[in-house]
Amino acid sequence: MVTVEVDADAVERRLVSGRLACPGCGGMLTGWGHGRERTVRGPHGPVRVRPRRSRCAGCGVTHVLLPVVLLVRRADAAVVIGSALAAKAAGGGYRSIAAALSRPVDTVRGWIRRFAGRAEPVRGVFTVWLRALDPDPVMPEPAASSCADALCAIEAAARAAARRFVLPMVSVWELAVAISGGRLLAPGWP
Repeated sequence: MVTVEVDADAVERRLVSGRLACPGCGGMLTGWGHGRERTVRGPHGPVRVRPRRSRCAGCGVTHVLLPVVLLVRRADAAVVIGSALAAKAAGGGYRSIAAALSRPVDTVRGWIRRFAGRAEPVRGVFTVWLRALDPDPVMPEPAASSCADALCAIEAAARAAARRFVLPMVSVWELAVAISGGRLLAPGWP
């Protein structure tokens, strides 16, 4: 799995020109068809997605090129999941969050449980990235819970990335997907 930008044409240009590298061996990725088409629930309704597949010219391993707005094995966009996690960190309950997002209660509860179970390691990963992106970072203050601490670290890393690369805005959840390789809620990460 390799996270890439949302613009499929830009991804294709990078793929054709050999500017995408294999995360395993560093070899050049080449086109290798597409993944199956699926529907992802976005913040404004369903979105059809058909991720590009690639193959490393060096080691022969295939990779799905996952747009940076999606998490691995999730039927909802990262921003939707992130808004649920932020609402929980602000003190919301999973039932009210699910109702506000028009998502199944079990789904929202699963996101929150998965994130809560790894909040401290996630906070650590994003704090390291914050320090790497900003030579003199303002470290987030302790929050009300470990989940809130992790979200503060993710948001601080996004602000640091925007300052470092002089970007008008860095989406918090796109940064979270990019840093986690789409595995923010996947087993075994971080």
